[in-house]
Amino acid sequence: MMPGIVPEPTVLLHGFTQTARSWDRVRRCLPMRAEVFAPDLRGHGAASAARPVGFAEVVADTAAQAPPRFTLCGYSMGGRIALQTALAHPGRVTRLVLVSTTAGIEDPEERQARRAADERLADQLEREGLEAFAERWGAQPLFAGQPADVAAEAHADRLRNDAAGLAAALRGLGTGAMAPLWDRLPELPMPATVLAGERDAKFLAIARRLAATLGHADVAAVPGAGHALHLEAPDAIVSALG
Repeated sequence: MMPGIVPEPTVLLHGFTQTARSWDRVRRCLPMRAEVFAPDLRGHGAASAARPVGFAEVVADTAAQAPPRFTLCGYSMGGRIALQTALAHPGRVTRLVLVSTTAGIEDPEERQARRAADERLADQLEREGLEAFAERWGAQPLFAGQPADVAAEAHADRLRNDAAGLAAALRGLGTGAMAPLWDRLPELPMPATVLAGERDAKFLAIARRLAATLGHADVAAVPGAGHALHLEAPDAIVSALG
């Protein structure tokens, strides 16, 4: 960045089970003068008790808290919310950075099956409590291979939530509850970068499809990284934010 140039405001949207604190590693790498907004999304952290929890409400929250024009970056669930925010406010989002995310499940039966699975998981979370759920969530193959410090930081952040909030987020913000956006991606006018870790084969394939469908997006496979790029490779996200 050229000396004297003030970076554009950036909005960072976290993933499911996380809070704004999950962006700490990225924020430490950003220029000192950068204006950064990283809200706790409904069902999470300081917004755990906010109801209802749904895409329309979270998009409205994001738009209300964000500056008039901003770069928008979202990880996983936050990436899906970022896409919906950009579609709702294309004149305000000047750049889009999508991290380990998707535009939804197109097949109606597959989407319904995912919604039912999320409902069962939410029920289990409410019965067993946050700590047991946080242990199981972090043990998924999706997060296999994380460095010990990354896994510990992610687990500590999960414990900043509560069971009722995360259950509401599963029901209202899960991939099964989301209308697929693939057909709408060409509507987005802003430049975009789509990132995924090279060890995250499923989401790397989705990232390539996202970039191709957007039509004016770069895609990058981050060497040696898995799903949680903002924790494993924050420099790659900072570079994408430009």
